[in-house]
Amino acid sequence: MSSQKNLSPQQLSANTALALSIPIGIAFYIIHPVWWIALLFTVLIFGCSYSIIHYTIKKFIYRKIKLIYKLIYQTKASKREEFYYKNFLPQKTIEEVRDDVEKWAIQRKDEIELLQQNETYRKEFLQNLSHELKTPIFAIQGYVDTLLNGALENPAVNIKFLQSTSRNIDRLVNLVDDLDEISRLESGQQQLNCQQFIIQDLLKEVYESLAINAEQKSIRCVLKKGCEQPLSVFADKEKIRQVFINLVENAIKYGKENGTIESSFYKIDGKRVLIEISDDGAGISEEHLPRIFERFYRTDLARSRKAGGSGLGLSICKHIIEAHGEAMHVRSSIDVGTTFGFTLPKNKD
Repeated sequence: MSSQKNLSPQQLSANTALALSIPIGIAFYIIHPVWWIALLFTVLIFGCSYSIIHYTIKKFIYRKIKLIYKLIYQTKASKREEFYYKNFLPQKTIEEVRDDVEKWAIQRKDEIELLQQNETYRKEFLQNLSHELKTPIFAIQGYVDTLLNGALENPAVNIKFLQSTSRNIDRLVNLVDDLDEISRLESGQQQLNCQQFIIQDLLKEVYESLAINAEQKSIRCVLKKGCEQPLSVFADKEKIRQVFINLVENAIKYGKENGTIESSFYKIDGKRVLIEISDDGAGISEEHLPRIFERFYRTDLARSRKAGGSGLGLSICKHIIEAHGEAMHVRSSIDVGTTFGFTLPKNKD
C-alpha cells in the first residue's frame, strides 16, 4: 500500500470506502447470514461510498487548488474560463500542483533576493552619490565664505581660492556629465557612430595623449609583441577612445613606479577582436571583482578618492562596450596586476 503521505485522491477515497463497507458488510452478514447477499451489499456500499467520498474530495481539492493558483498567478478567471477549467481541462494531480507550488516558491525566493540586492545597491549608490556631491560642494562653500568674509581683498589668497573653487566646479560638472552619459547609454538614447578603423592606431593615440602622466611614474606603455599586425574593427571610434583613456588612466594611477602597461589584440571566431590592457600594479582582491563595474564602487576608498575621478569611469566603459553588443571583463591578482578586456566586432554586419 502507498505511503499515507503520498496517497492520491482515488486511493484515499478507496481506503475510506473500504473502511466503511467491510464493517457494514460484516454486520449485515451477522443479521442475514447469506454470504452472497452480504458480499453484494458490501460491494454496493463500497461503490456508493467511493463515489460520494471521491466526489467530495475532488470538489474540496479543486476549491483549494483554485485558491492556490489565484494566489500564485494573481489572476481572475471569467465564468466561461471557470467552466472550461472545471469540466473540460484535465485536472492536475496533487503531485503536479506541488511541483507548481515549489517552482513558484523558488521563483518568489529569487525575486525577493534580487529585490534585496537592488535595495542594497540603491542605498549604497545614494550614499556614494551624496558623498561625491558633498565633497566639492562643501569645498566651494568654504572657499566662497572665506572670500566673502574678507579674503577677497587679500591678493595672496583670493586667486588661489578662486582656482580651487573652479577645480571643484569642474569636478561637479564632470560628475553630472558622467551620470548623464550613463543614463543615455542605459536608455539606448546614446547613438553610436560606428565606422571601420585600426584599433592599434587608436590605442597609440591614447598612449601619446597620456604620455606625460605615464612619464611621471616612469611607466612604459607598450603593445604586446606579436600584436602589432593592424586589426580593423567596426565601432564608435570616439566612444572606444573614451574607454581606452579611462583604462589607461586607471592603469597609470594604480600602477607601480617603473611599471609597464601592455596592450594586446587577438582575432577570435573570425568576427570579433579581443582587446586587453594589462598593468603590473597592486591588483584587485577577488571579493571586489564582481562589483568593479558598479557606479561609484571603489576597492580602496581613501586611495581612490585621493587619485581623483568620479568613480563612474569603469561603469561608463562597461555600458559603452555593451552598447556595441559586446562584453567587458576583468582579471586580477594581488601584487601581480590587473587586466581589463573587451571585444569589438571585426567587420560591419
